[in-house]
Amino acid sequence: MFTPSRMLLARKRRGSTAVELARRVGVSSQSISNYERGRQVPSTETLEKIAGELGFPVSFFNQGDIDEIDVALVSFRARTKITATARDAVLSAARLALELNDLMDVRFRLPSPDIPTLENQTPERAAEYVRARWGIGEVHPAPNMVHLLEAHGVRVFSLPPEYSDVDAFSMWRRGTPFVFLNTLKSGERGRFDAAHELGHLVLHGGHDNSDWSRDCEREANLFASAFLMPRASIRSKMPSNPTTDQILRAKRHWRVAAVALAYRLSDLSMLSEWSYRRILIELGQMGYRTGEPSGIQRETSQLLEKVFKGLRSQGHSPQLLAKELHTTPAELTKYIFGLVMTAVDQAVATQDPGAIPSEARQGERKLRLVATSRG
Repeated sequence: MFTPSRMLLARKRRGSTAVELARRVGVSSQSISNYERGRQVPSTETLEKIAGELGFPVSFFNQGDIDEIDVALVSFRARTKITATARDAVLSAARLALELNDLMDVRFRLPSPDIPTLENQTPERAAEYVRARWGIGEVHPAPNMVHLLEAHGVRVFSLPPEYSDVDAFSMWRRGTPFVFLNTLKSGERGRFDAAHELGHLVLHGGHDNSDWSRDCEREANLFASAFLMPRASIRSKMPSNPTTDQILRAKRHWRVAAVALAYRLSDLSMLSEWSYRRILIELGQMGYRTGEPSGIQRETSQLLEKVFKGLRSQGHSPQLLAKELHTTPAELTKYIFGLVMTAVDQAVATQDPGAIPSEARQGERKLRLVATSRG
């Protein structure tokens, strides 16, 4: 049974137009359109060519109907600067990641969402509230942000590397919050992106999704800044008008980008306008405007590591899992921080299967996966 919606999703996932795909397959663009609209069914030979060109098994196109993610539900940053091709490609990738999430929900008991809705609070107050609710307090740096989100019920997946211009985005689906992160940025930038998307979930969780304005982005940025660099912590550890060297040393404490720390100090009136501009110039000359020299390691998923260890203990190899999802291991690994291909178990190789690495314990609930019977 050929499913048109799956062909459309697969084509968008590869960033291909109907004309391009038609040329590679050797059919007319009208035929491709007819396949995707359900007006015509491709021959077995043609479907095999389509599957080969799009990099999916033939079985992928014969599964049940698959709905696309509504772009209005997604908190894209710099929405107007993202091309339609890139937008459709990452949304299609996210939709395929949701297939994996559905499988995880069937086989494991995952953490329940604990994301408060604080639409009427300022970003600063909202960040302070969430830190207090999650037991982080006002002094300690935020722990591993991916681990933290996962422990509080957010499903975190990585974005395919083909579209590096898309930083991150978040959304709600059937009462579950999702965050998708670009893994090509620095570790510090990744932490900020994760906190930024948390800000969207907290501040705009009840948003009518009809207009993601610049104000939404500004509020999410302010939330992320306050969440990663709490006001009380900054004021207790940083002098007024610090030097660039002091900022470079201090950024390691909060594990944030140097420019982000400079902005936070300016926002808290701890840097004069002249000092702020001077520091930005100096940081730019040192390469900190476009990257983070000698930065921290990129944070990755703990929950997915546990899931894959659990699946392997049940006899499910990455190849078998990909086959069950009607995809390939190479495709699957792009959504899960590369874990299928590397099969890393560092975060779960402990006697207590529910243990959390020490760096993530502060403020996190114990993250435990409980396998369920499939019936």
